[in-house]
Amino acid sequence: MAIKLRARKCVLLVIYLAVFSVLTASTHGAPIFIFGDSTMDVGTNNHLENCKARADHQYYGIDYQGSQATGRFSNGFSTADTIVQLLGGYDLSPLPYLALVEDGSNFTREILHGVNFASGGAGLAKATNQAFYGNVVSMEDQVQQFATVRGNITALLGGTKGDHLLRKSMYIFSIGSNDLMTYIFTKPMTPEQFVINLTDTYAIHLKNLYSLGARKFGIISLPPLGCCPLARASTHGGVCDDDSNNLARACHASFDNLLKNLSSTLKGFKYSLANTYNMTMNVINNPSGNHKYSFYL
Repeated sequence: MAIKLRARKCVLLVIYLAVFSVLTASTHGAPIFIFGDSTMDVGTNNHLENCKARADHQYYGIDYQGSQATGRFSNGFSTADTIVQLLGGYDLSPLPYLALVEDGSNFTREILHGVNFASGGAGLAKATNQAFYGNVVSMEDQVQQFATVRGNITALLGGTKGDHLLRKSMYIFSIGSNDLMTYIFTKPMTPEQFVINLTDTYAIHLKNLYSLGARKFGIISLPPLGCCPLARASTHGGVCDDDSNNLARACHASFDNLLKNLSSTLKGFKYSLANTYNMTMNVINNPSGNHKYSFYL
């Protein structure tokens, strides 16, 4: 157990380093906006009707304060919590957008510190998991929610101050795994076309956020999903599924090219891309040894 816990902390620490590298001293304490799926969700899905992807029941949250199931798809803190804690000055992830909407009294105060839009089961493609889980907040819808927050920030601070704050802010993403798993089980196109389509969809979302004022992007890439229990269950002997893992690697390479292109064509666009595949495989293959990690600036 101790080895597993140390390995988990190492992975999270290096993800943090990859994200933190896009920051400067001037961004300390600036808002953090979080987008993604269950790895980042801190309670969004609790506020959705007709949503089957929920973490508001046992045994989620058994290690959280009071053993409370908060909607985090975790036994305790989520990845979003850990990242913002390591960034400094934050106790927990920003509150979910839908929670702030329901409690309007906190909305204007809290959005100046950041908002979490992530939704368990969500994907880059709008249709991902809608049929399976029902109502989840796709990346497209998360961007639209951010547009609403942006409008409120500029109304509160004025256009110049609001735009300056948004340019200083951090935008963290962990999404795409659900799109890949859906593809593995349905395979409606070639693997090459899937990677192209997913990358093109990611580009649309990032460009839309850039047009809304985002400049500093921390991207957590796809892990080796072929080593998840669900994928291993379909292989002989329970080994990692090569098809899934090959796709995750291909997506990382494609995301890397995309981000390099965006940073060279969009003024002020800064990013870090965490190679979560290499990080995780290093831990899986060598759980008690020294690990080498990769991330891109």
